[in-house]
Amino acid sequence: MMIDRKDAANFCDELKRQGKRLVFTNGCFDIIHAGHVRYLTTAKSFGDVLIVGLNTDESVRRLKGASRPINNQDDRAEVLLALKPVDHVIFFGEQTAESLISEVKPNVYVKGGDYTLATLPEAQIVQRFGGRVELVNLLAGRSTTNIVGKILTVTNHER
Repeated sequence: MMIDRKDAANFCDELKRQGKRLVFTNGCFDIIHAGHVRYLTTAKSFGDVLIVGLNTDESVRRLKGASRPINNQDDRAEVLLALKPVDHVIFFGEQTAESLISEVKPNVYVKGGDYTLATLPEAQIVQRFGGRVELVNLLAGRSTTNIVGKILTVTNHER
């Protein structure tokens, strides 16, 4: 289910009152691939409810360049919500998820193993309110950037 950003704090507080362990992760999730699925499945294993902070189209362009995202935010959210491990999605447009994490206050914050606690600005916020940070190994060679590159290579060879 989509959660409206303005309702995020109250929604998550209610889940915690019900005794749910909240897991949060965030990203662009532009073209879903096996790496995403394994990552999200692992993230869900840390708790009861997995909430995904999804970058808005505008924030993806700032992070990845003018040609991205490939899929618009509504389509990306729909695909994420169709995945078994994902319970809820919240759009956010900031450069980092720090503000959203301050609102959600997850029990566990999950990011890819390409980060460290030192390079992850959200980690300090999570730890400040007593949450845990889990860094998950990524599936080597699987990324949206690699998929886009492969499509462009194939297209150029066929011309």
